[in-house]
Amino acid sequence: MARKSLKDMSGIASTIARSGTKATDKAAKTSAPALGALQGSLAAIREIDPALIDDWGPVDRLDEFTAVNSDDDDGFDALMTSIEDGGQQVPILVRRAKTEGRYEVIYGRRRLKACRELGVKVRANVQDLDDQTALLAKGLENAARRNLSFYEKARFAEAIMEIGHPAETVRQVLNLSASGHSHLVKVTQNVPSQVGDLIGPAPKSGRPKWTVLAEHFAAKKLTEKGALTVLKKHGPEVSSDDRLEMLLKEASKRGARAGSDTKEISPVSGITIKTGRNAVSLSAKKSGENAAFAEWLDDHLADIIKESYAAFTAVNRSDDT
Repeated sequence: MARKSLKDMSGIASTIARSGTKATDKAAKTSAPALGALQGSLAAIREIDPALIDDWGPVDRLDEFTAVNSDDDDGFDALMTSIEDGGQQVPILVRRAKTEGRYEVIYGRRRLKACRELGVKVRANVQDLDDQTALLAKGLENAARRNLSFYEKARFAEAIMEIGHPAETVRQVLNLSASGHSHLVKVTQNVPSQVGDLIGPAPKSGRPKWTVLAEHFAAKKLTEKGALTVLKKHGPEVSSDDRLEMLLKEASKRGARAGSDTKEISPVSGITIKTGRNAVSLSAKKSGENAAFAEWLDDHLADIIKESYAAFTAVNRSDDT
C-alpha cells in the first residue's frame, strides 16, 4: 500500500482521521481527541514482538535521552505496573519498515519500552504513513497526552529539522508561530545539548529562563565545560528545574565577578586603557586636546608594540638561561 501524502489531506485532524477510520466510523472532531481515530482502528491493531520494532524519527521527550529526569522515573515504573496488572490499554502507533517483517514506532516509545522490559508483546496500531504525516501524528499525540516542556519542544524541533524537514513542518507539528519557533531555535543554538541533557526537561520552567540561559552562553558568561562542572556536582536527587535555576545563578555570579575584575585608566587625556581577566584594550579619541597625539598613535602604534615585544622577549630569554 502506498503511504499517504500530507498534501492530500486537509488539517491535522483530517490527517489523523483518514489514516485509520472506515467510512462508517463516527466523524472525528477537529481537536486532539481525533487521535482516537488512529487508536480506534481495531482491524489494524496487532500484538507484535517488541524485538521487531525499531525506533523512527526525532526523539520528542527528554526522558528518552537525558541523564537526569528523576520525576519521570516514578511515572515509568507506574506504567510498567499498570501494564503488568491490567494489560496495555492504549496501543502504540507503528508503520511497516522497509525491511520485511519489521516495524517502526511513530509514538508510544515508553509503552514499547515497558513491554520490552516485561517480556510481553506490545499492542500496536499498524498504519501506512509517510514521514510528514507520521510527524503530525506524533505531535498531536503529545499534545493530547502530555504537554512537552519548553526545552523538550526545542529539542524536538531541532531533531525534526536535523532529519531534513523544513521549518514549516516543525511549526505545523508543534503548532508554533514563526516567532515561537525562533525562540526554540535560539535556545538549541546556544545551549550545548550535553548541558541540556544534564539539566533535563525542566517541566516547570518556561521560555524566559531558557532564553536567559541561552543569552549567558552567547555572552560567554558560561562555557560548556564550566556548566557541566557545575551540573555534575549534584546528583539525580536534584530536580531538573532546580538544576536550571542553579546554573542561572552561577552564570549571574560569574558575570558579576567578570565585571568587578575590569579596570580602566586614562594615563593622558583622551587615552583609555581597559584591562580585564582575558584582554587589554586601548582607545584614543581623535578629537579634543590630544587629537594630534591620537593620530600619531594611529600611525606608530604597531611599531611601538613591535619594539616593546622585542624588548620583552629578549629579557625573558635571558631570564630563562
